[in-house]
Amino acid sequence: MSKQESIPAKKIKTESEVSGWCLSSSDEESKPTQSEQKKKIKTDTIDAPVRAQNIQGHTEVTQVKYKTPSDSQDIWDLLQAGEPFRFYLTKVTGIKPKYNSGALHIKDILSPLFGTLVSSAQFNYCFDIEWLVKQYPEEFRNKPLLIVHGEKRESKTKLHEDAHPYEHIRLCQAKLDIAYGTHHTKMMLLLYTEGLRVVIHTSNLIREDWYQKTQGIWLSPLYPRLPEGASVSAGESSTNFRSDLIAYLASYNSPSLREWMDIIKQHDLSETRVYLIGSTPGRFQGKDKDKWGHFRLRKLLRENTSAGPDQEMWPVIGQFSSIGSMGVDKTKWLCSEFTESLKTLGKSIKSLQKSEIPLRLIYPSVDNVRTSLEGYPAGGSLPYSIQTAQKQPWLHSYFHKWKAETSGRSQAIPHIKTYMRFSPDFQNLAWFLVTSANLSKAAWGSLEKNGAQLFIRSYELGVLFLPSAFDTNTFNVKVNIYSHNEPSGNAFPVPYDLPPEHYGSKDRPWVWNIPYVNAPDTHGNIWCPP
Repeated sequence: MSKQESIPAKKIKTESEVSGWCLSSSDEESKPTQSEQKKKIKTDTIDAPVRAQNIQGHTEVTQVKYKTPSDSQDIWDLLQAGEPFRFYLTKVTGIKPKYNSGALHIKDILSPLFGTLVSSAQFNYCFDIEWLVKQYPEEFRNKPLLIVHGEKRESKTKLHEDAHPYEHIRLCQAKLDIAYGTHHTKMMLLLYTEGLRVVIHTSNLIREDWYQKTQGIWLSPLYPRLPEGASVSAGESSTNFRSDLIAYLASYNSPSLREWMDIIKQHDLSETRVYLIGSTPGRFQGKDKDKWGHFRLRKLLRENTSAGPDQEMWPVIGQFSSIGSMGVDKTKWLCSEFTESLKTLGKSIKSLQKSEIPLRLIYPSVDNVRTSLEGYPAGGSLPYSIQTAQKQPWLHSYFHKWKAETSGRSQAIPHIKTYMRFSPDFQNLAWFLVTSANLSKAAWGSLEKNGAQLFIRSYELGVLFLPSAFDTNTFNVKVNIYSHNEPSGNAFPVPYDLPPEHYGSKDRPWVWNIPYVNAPDTHGNIWCPP
């Protein structure tokens, strides 16, 4: 019996006993309370009935209709399904098997079929080390593993205690000297006897994030080792991915990561067709301002796209699982500097100040959460607080529901974060980004000193898909992403439905720290935060 099933549904724990939820991002302008600090502890140990209480007063164990084995399909068919973009969703338990046919579980990624592991590094926000070790095949469980984290004080001590039984694990603490910053990057570096693989994704390293949520993965090709004596420039891609990845690792200023920088330099990454977009904490001026955050996105769009007919008015979508403080109105950040970056197309100097491009934000409504596979506990991964929401009611007019019939994931709450620009008829994409970065200034950066300086609090990482890197002008939108009948080619598998559906008059954005007691969720529970 699991911990969730063994505790009476009506028992309310004291604050000191609640193990808390794993946040997706910090709200940079409201200082976390002591109890909120505890919410970063692994969700695996959550006592769900503390918050999601059964309205009949007893715990129900819900039987799922579909099982999701992680090894039931041919690995090469699976990899082929991801071509040419190498963009995948994670498998979801409880949906029809056809919607998992092109998806990956962490056990697939770490499978011996992907390579003979020599050592690995796991960058993440939230770890369950015991669970993580079990995801590696038995033959690789003692191979050197570097855990890159941002924990401090008590939570750092707990992580070290959890890692202590495993002699093959080393820990690397990312420097977080700026208040409310987080180490939010989610990346795997996998060194094999056959070469190197880089995986950039959106899942915490805990069971819940790989169970019934919608998550995204970019899986690199297998990068072969460069021959002895190869030139310094050998192995670089047209997207500059190798040097950008090395620059990102260098920002940690860690001896443990210098070893991985050397490993990357020894491999041929020339087949990479995506661009790296990272954030790293600090204040950046001059040329450094273009290296990180939304100014990095702006630079790449300026240099590698061009505005086609009417493209300058194409709408933009932002889709995310957490929201920071945006300011008292849309002009403070969202519809000024941030949207300015999102709407960049080539070197055009035309100003669109007077005609605002349409901005559509996708964030789960209360009803999305209530009717999800997990029910209300899914809201534990959507840490939008009432304190922040009350300061920015203007933002909610931009909100659209989560709906993903194309991938069979309408009931799998998104922890994935994506941003894209699409044609008014929803047939074409100008670009697509999958990233760890939520809708917050902490993640993307905000301008200071009259625009001369970009201030970033957190570590984030994502990959940008640009049509020019795939020898096309725009991507087509793949309508049914797991349909084998639909021609693929340059059809990009957007994981949710287009056009997005605007909130109805009765819809409200999910806010995680208020009660929901009027309607039960899919498991008959209500939501009672402590």
